[in-house]
Amino acid sequence: SFEFGDKLEEDGDEDKLAPKLEAIRDCAIVYVAAIGGSGAARVVAMKIHPIKVPQPESIAEILDKLQVVLKGTPPPWLRKALAKDGERTFDFEDDEVTQ
Repeated sequence: SFEFGDKLEEDGDEDKLAPKLEAIRDCAIVYVAAIGGSGAARVVAMKIHPIKVPQPESIAEILDKLQVVLKGTPPPWLRKALAKDGERTFDFEDDEVTQ
């Protein structure tokens, strides 16, 4: 769990993004309710795929939906996100993770 303080609204202060970006540096995807253009650009530059959700959902609900997608044939963008930096590959036919 991360605490970033009370001031999360957009105010043009790019420095407040630094601790948030550091917190997600190992992620392949990140779900967001809102993200500005500058924030999205910085997230994508870190090879993290932001996914904007239309309404707030619990983490459990989001994970359930993601697991359903992963059990099938994930879309190309998700395969690419999961193979971030070539660190991991997943054979969707054999269900094996290689590193």
